Amino acid sequence: MSSTPKLEDNLRAAILAEPDVVLDDKDLMQALVAANEQARGDNVIDLRGIAMQRLEARLDRLEDTHRSVIAAAYENLAGTNQVHRAILRLLEPVEFEDFLRTLGADVADILRVDSVTLVLETTVVQNDPAIDTLGGVLTIAEPGFIDRYLTIDRGGPARDVILREIHQPSRRIFGSQADQLRSEACLKLDLGAGRLPGMIVMAARDPRHFTPQLGTDLLAFFAGVFERSMRHWLS
Repeated sequence: MSSTPKLEDNLRAAILAEPDVVLDDKDLMQALVAANEQARGDNVIDLRGIAMQRLEARLDRLEDTHRSVIAAAYENLAGTNQVHRAILRLLEPVEFEDFLRTLGADVADILRVDSVTLVLETTVVQNDPAIDTLGGVLTIAEPGFIDRYLTIDRGGPARDVILREIHQPSRRIFGSQADQLRSEACLKLDLGAGRLPGMIVMAARDPRHFTPQLGTDLLAFFAGVFERSMRHWLS
């Protein structure tokens, strides 16, 4: 008994020469399996085929998870590099005024945020012309202002790092940009014994730039370095 091959000679020869190519082609293997099931008829149940389909579905989910983990790792690495660059730039100035201007300009650009403001509490709140020359990066407030600001829309005590949407834009902090900003990161600063606290507020126009679901480790690290620098300038 003999049969005539239905495949063209060159295609048949290519498959016989490299059968692994067929096995590695997912779409081709699914087509072959489907053709085999059709040839058997509807009254035959292929349990092995069902098990393979479930394994393929599980493998697809694992591959999706793997890609998500890799993407998150790359994003975290990029964020780490940004924070490190911002810290190095922040350590360069030798004058306090340049230090503050760097925070509001270069550091904001490196971190890709639209606004950075340093809030310092003091018992003597007055208009200082020198503050106006800093481009809005520094704001002076009365004692207790920072904790009140950190607990806006929150029932519990203030945390050291808070990420949230901006529902009540503060012109006192953001100035003329207030109406354009939609999310913020608030970093509470410990400036040392005997000193009132400070706060860095980073803000963005994108309402999803800072959300509570994001990690805060890098921002907490940035705040730790910044508050130590501030202790040096205030000493």
